[in-house]
Amino acid sequence: MSRAVLLALGWFCASMLASVPALAYDAEAGRQKAEEDCAPCHGKGGISEQPTVPSLAGQGNDYVVLALFQFRSGHRPSETMAQFAKLLSDNDLGNLAAYYSAQKPWPPARQTNPEAAAAGPGLALQKNCVQCHNGPGLRGQESVPRIAGQQIDYVTTQLKLFKAGIRGDIDGNMTSAAQELSDTDIGILADYISGLSTP
Repeated sequence: MSRAVLLALGWFCASMLASVPALAYDAEAGRQKAEEDCAPCHGKGGISEQPTVPSLAGQGNDYVVLALFQFRSGHRPSETMAQFAKLLSDNDLGNLAAYYSAQKPWPPARQTNPEAAAAGPGLALQKNCVQCHNGPGLRGQESVPRIAGQQIDYVTTQLKLFKAGIRGDIDGNMTSAAQELSDTDIGILADYISGLSTP
């Protein structure tokens, strides 16, 4: 079976899992799993204090499932996450997603500098960030993550990985969008996004 067929099959299975309501899974089991395995990096309650590790609190159920599935399948390269995700069952994916999606979203850890605050909204609109990430608040939707308030180092790294074509991308939209970003654009967007707070 070809890699393309395997990825398509994996995407279908992950989509089916993500489409099951979060209430069908056990958020308490997800909390226990998160505290045991995820909290050392992603922080208590899914609020990361590590500059290169994303916060997960309040992320959409579908996004958490799909991200974990990508790590488990190797479609999103990460030595650390691959070691963890390969041990997760489908129920673990659903339970973790139910837990994290029920948490209160994190506040930004920093303020955007004035130059990025001025240029960021227009650049996010021009580069279609607002189209997929759910409006100017960049709060995410369905399988698209909330990026508002993620740490600046994390956002910078992910944009560079997308631009280089080495970050797993379900539909290719982020890889395509990142190709047009200059280093200056990435710096402005990362600064702007990392200081953005949404309700």
